[in-house]
Amino acid sequence: MYPASGFTKGRVIEYYAKIAPVMVPHLAGRPITLKRYPNGVDSQFFYEKNCPKHRPDWMQTVEISGGGRPGKGDIIGYCLVEEPAALVWTANMASLEIHPGLAVKDDIESPTLVVFDLDPGPPANIVQCCTVALWLREALDKLGLQGFPKTSGSKGMQVYVPVNTPTTFEATRDFSLAIAQLMERVHPEMVVTSQNKDLRPKKVLIDWSQNARHKTTVGVYSLRAREAPTASTPITWDEVEKADADALRFEAADVLHRVEEHGDLFQPVLELQQELPALG
Repeated sequence: MYPASGFTKGRVIEYYAKIAPVMVPHLAGRPITLKRYPNGVDSQFFYEKNCPKHRPDWMQTVEISGGGRPGKGDIIGYCLVEEPAALVWTANMASLEIHPGLAVKDDIESPTLVVFDLDPGPPANIVQCCTVALWLREALDKLGLQGFPKTSGSKGMQVYVPVNTPTTFEATRDFSLAIAQLMERVHPEMVVTSQNKDLRPKKVLIDWSQNARHKTTVGVYSLRAREAPTASTPITWDEVEKADADALRFEAADVLHRVEEHGDLFQPVLELQQELPALG
């Protein structure tokens, strides 16, 4: 699967089998988009929203209209990853990356979290993302909210703000946009909120648009299709403050070791109840 590093399909499956106890709770109940690499990371890939028809009988699915886009009539039957066996099955399908939705099937219109996706424009990298993440933390602190950082496993990182109280995608989108625009006004030399590629070099894009019913963000603990088997990894705010690019790059074995040492650093995202403030 990863020719440059010799990381085989067997090792991909082994990783997902071992990480399943902490990863599955973050996937359970959520529509899952599979990003499949049948011939490895150097070959073509495809996104698969409809759960494959040749899935085993015990593989659960959830049907959602419009693929998550309100008002669309088509029905997509997403895979559900409710148990370790289901995660291992997706790995055997060469789905190197797992992308869950932001809401659960029982209340698909109510996201359980807000995502701030920090994407650096070269030559900016994860070090600059850490700076922006700390600014975000400061803003969230003033609003009485907690955020939890993770690496993307690729170039950037994300900050998740658990909600777990009744809300809407309109509310989470408006909140994330307001905070992102605030960061852009205060730190125009570093932050951008527009997808316009001409504006992004040397800056960090705060991608607020991820907060939509039809959007997905790479799941915590998911492998990434890079040269090496890096993974999206929960990190501490102390690690963010140190902003060491090399230290914030984690491959599969590193992630498993961290879980043995620290447990699931993202566990509060599953349970912490927070209400978004009204925007003035």
